[in-house]
Amino acid sequence: MSITIMIVDDSPTMLMSLEGVLTKAGFAVAQAKSGEEALDRLRAGPRPAMVITDLNMGAMNGIELIRSVRKLPGHQFVPMVMLSTESQQDRRIEAKSAGATGWIVKPVEPAALLQVIRQLVPGA
Repeated sequence: MSITIMIVDDSPTMLMSLEGVLTKAGFAVAQAKSGEEALDRLRAGPRPAMVITDLNMGAMNGIELIRSVRKLPGHQFVPMVMLSTESQQDRRIEAKSAGATGWIVKPVEPAALLQVIRQLVPGA
């Protein structure tokens, strides 16, 4: 059984790029184009091993998504990583306090992304 990683980004190019890296590394991928779509998918199940989300999206940003996911039953300990072009310390602190496990600055090298996943997901 493969490990599923959910990727949330409003950029189709970014979704395609991340999915390519993850599937090549042997992961199953669940995609969402918005925070709202991600939340709906997470409520419906099954729970992914990890969620990687963009910060700046439409109505619901990545920090709001993380805050909402942390309230879902069974999702308190799912690793959630922010993937963003932003690197300001105050945004990182805000994400951490919302429940983010980590922060990766775009553009990310595939090897670096996979290393973060292997550190956070048991058996990855």
